Amino acid sequence: MKNDNAKFKIIIFLFIVLFFSGCMNFSADKKLADPARQNIFQEPSIPEPKEPIKILFVGDMMFDRYIREAVGKYGNGDYNYTLEPVKEKLAEYDLVVGNLEGPITDNESVSVGTAMEEKNNFRFTFDPAVAKTLFDNNIKLVNLGNNHILNQGERGVVETKKYLDSVGVDHFDEGSTFVKEINGIKVGFVNYNYTVLDSVEAMIENIKSAREQSDFVFVCPHWGTEYKIGDPGETVRSLAHRFIDAGADAVIGTHPHVVQNSEEYLGKKIYYSLGNFIFDQYFQKETMEGLGVEMTIQLDGAIGYSELKFEMTKRGQTKVEL
Repeated sequence: MKNDNAKFKIIIFLFIVLFFSGCMNFSADKKLADPARQNIFQEPSIPEPKEPIKILFVGDMMFDRYIREAVGKYGNGDYNYTLEPVKEKLAEYDLVVGNLEGPITDNESVSVGTAMEEKNNFRFTFDPAVAKTLFDNNIKLVNLGNNHILNQGERGVVETKKYLDSVGVDHFDEGSTFVKEINGIKVGFVNYNYTVLDSVEAMIENIKSAREQSDFVFVCPHWGTEYKIGDPGETVRSLAHRFIDAGADAVIGTHPHVVQNSEEYLGKKIYYSLGNFIFDQYFQKETMEGLGVEMTIQLDGAIGYSELKFEMTKRGQTKVEL
């Protein structure tokens, strides 16, 4: 009898052990099946690595006067004609930046057919179709801080921004800081316009502000002496150095309509003038040439530079000089 009782107790004990063991396994299986719990044990997701950024800076762009005539005569009225030889090259970059040397309005041109000595020869307005031409050729950021943007008054500036905004072309001038995120990297653009009086100190503050918002800051000044080849002069050089001292990663200038010297200051690159990119100044070889600055921002933050040479033809087109 005692043996039977002992056997019975052993059986009951084993049954209890097996029962609770099964419950524990079920609970563990349930925990593993719970997605919320599973995430605790998963490896954290790793974001895709950033790609190097390729930016191209080009010089002065003017779409009135003889350029307007050439588009009608040789391009059947399509402004894409002006950039047709460089369209594929421009498409290679994450961003192309240029100086838009005048306003886009629906006003009638007064510069077409004028001689160089006439006043209206330097008073520009660009056809509204130019905005879409810029976009279609990957020129999606333009500098408006120059001496011709007010050729059609304040209303012309308003119209210019309206037309650019309508097609997705971004813009900046001496009163604004533009920051664009490309492949996860924030790039800031700031303008200095020599025609705005007492603007240097404000410009320095704009650079500092852009520095706080951006990973890289590029200054695009409109400055210097027109048609002065080579050395830009001490005043311009001193300004460029101040811009670098304030936090700029590079300075890339326009306005002289000819290519000027470049230099490195504190490890930062300065291009004093890129010359023309789309223009009808056919009176000398130097104004028919332009420089494109290819900038590559590497994954480690280093900036590499290379150069393109452009040629403006007497039929109103721009092409890469081989």
